[in-house]
Amino acid sequence: MLTEPERQQLVEAAIKAQAASYSPYSQYAVGAALLTEDGTLYQGANIENAAYPVSVCAERVAIFKAVNEGHRAFKGIAVVTRDGGSPCGSCRQVLAEFGLEPTVLIANAAGNIVMEGSVGDILPGAFTPANLLDD
Repeated sequence: MLTEPERQQLVEAAIKAQAASYSPYSQYAVGAALLTEDGTLYQGANIENAAYPVSVCAERVAIFKAVNEGHRAFKGIAVVTRDGGSPCGSCRQVLAEFGLEPTVLIANAAGNIVMEGSVGDILPGAFTPANLLDD
């Protein structure tokens, strides 16, 4: 569970991350901020490419940065778009890889939270590492 100061910190960091978006094709800038269980903050912005399939979402940039630094336990993530758009399916699945409990905050460009729930809430019936374990 995120505290109110953590919620504010995440949304503010995601707004700042949004400014680094490289989105010349869609003009849909996305910023994300991920808080690890130990309090480390990672930011990400979407990075587009003329060959659309190789573009990367802001949420995955933040997660991959954290994982690359050795983090595997996350407390929450904030995602900011101009209209409070929700993470894509790929980002939801990447989040689920590391747990269904972290809080997900979805906010618009003004920083107003339009949705709050857990990873499990935004990806019901998630396929997780547990599905691959032998009985």
